[in-house]
Amino acid sequence: MGNFIRNIALSAIVSVSFVSAALAQAFVFTAVPDEDEMRLRQRFDKVAVYLTRELGVKVRYIPVKSYAAAVTAFRNNHVHLAWFGGLAGVRARLLVPGSEAIVQGYEDRFFITYFIAHASTGLRPADGFPAGIAGRTFTFGSKGSTSGRLMPEFYIRKHLKQAPAKAFARVGFSGDHSRTIALVQSGAYAVGAVNFKVWANEMKAGHIDPAKVSVIWKTPPYPDYQWTIRGDVDTVWGRGFKARVTRALLDMTDTDLLASFPRKGFVPAKNSDYKPILDVARSIKLID
Repeated sequence: MGNFIRNIALSAIVSVSFVSAALAQAFVFTAVPDEDEMRLRQRFDKVAVYLTRELGVKVRYIPVKSYAAAVTAFRNNHVHLAWFGGLAGVRARLLVPGSEAIVQGYEDRFFITYFIAHASTGLRPADGFPAGIAGRTFTFGSKGSTSGRLMPEFYIRKHLKQAPAKAFARVGFSGDHSRTIALVQSGAYAVGAVNFKVWANEMKAGHIDPAKVSVIWKTPPYPDYQWTIRGDVDTVWGRGFKARVTRALLDMTDTDLLASFPRKGFVPAKNSDYKPILDVARSIKLID
């Protein structure tokens, strides 16, 4: 009887220790750096506060310097959840078996890239792909961006029948969408490709001069951003934790939080939603 009681007590101590360790460990997330870092911190620090309250564990946001760094942090288990673009999410899930896309923005089911041009080009908005961009200078966003590189490169190859390096006089990679807009607006590049949501944010913030830069073409829609979570979170934070994270993200209805993305709201997502992104990435050799 004495041994039985001691075993129960020992089990209780082990269980309490496990729970305490899980609660002590911060649940960490990151996001692809698609905008100005200060704006990202303002957005995701607020998300961390929201998730800490909803999940009952300490949640922390850590910034990264590149799309590749976001994927690496996820692969190395330095972060447990990430707000990825379509391509970054596909890459991360290929590297971390069991990881899942769980939630996407309402608009991420039909995302769009804008092709923008400096006023000096004389290029005007058109329904069809702007063949007049050939031979000019062109800037993508990050090399790992879905909306700033993958999809625009796909349509450039499709319509101009050659790789960007041959289609343009000079090709650059700005690093993020805000910089792409600034570079084209300044005339440093004649044409660029930008995420339509960042364009809307920059326009609202008064950072775009329509007399200097404008949208000349909009791509067909494609799936893009999503929240992706590692498959081992239930092991660390307890059974059902992944479901709780999913529910907390779906229930993120605060208008201030949503406006900072900007999204109308969040909806469920799954890995298969992003097969079109994987197929395009393989077709232009960005993923083997």
